[in-house]
Amino acid sequence: MELPKRKPTRLKEYDYSTPGAYFITICTHNRECILSDIVVVGEGLRALPINNLKAIGNEIEQSIQYINNNYNGVKIDKYVIMPNHIHLILILDGSGGHGNPPLQNVIGQLKSYTTNKFGKVLWQRSFHDHIIRGKEDYNKIWEYIDTNVLKWEYDCFNNHRRGES
Repeated sequence: MELPKRKPTRLKEYDYSTPGAYFITICTHNRECILSDIVVVGEGLRALPINNLKAIGNEIEQSIQYINNNYNGVKIDKYVIMPNHIHLILILDGSGGHGNPPLQNVIGQLKSYTTNKFGKVLWQRSFHDHIIRGKEDYNKIWEYIDTNVLKWEYDCFNNHRRGES
């Protein structure tokens, strides 16, 4: 049986250790809702979705803080941990001495650490990235991350919206 060929997920000939801002999305394995629960508090116009992190989500948040405090030249400027995916704005600023670690190494270490900590497959293979091109793009992505919990009911990653369990 011949396996399907994967399309490359990175831009050909782009150096992903180049200083800049990157929008990253990482999905859980089979899009399982293992990172948080979003519950609606209140009714009608006062209804407000609240994002309650699970143990794995808390570990992800601690890992993000670890990266911010211990990786020279790498900063996670904004993030949201959703039930089955995370979004990050990750900045490589060039102050890491011998150059920045490649983006895929930073994300790989984040995924590897949490997978080893919980002893099971947590993540889909690879991740989605978008090179942020300018202040307007950055602000649009910031707002998207900032309001992601509010839009969970309609989110393309929401398994219940898609009729999955």
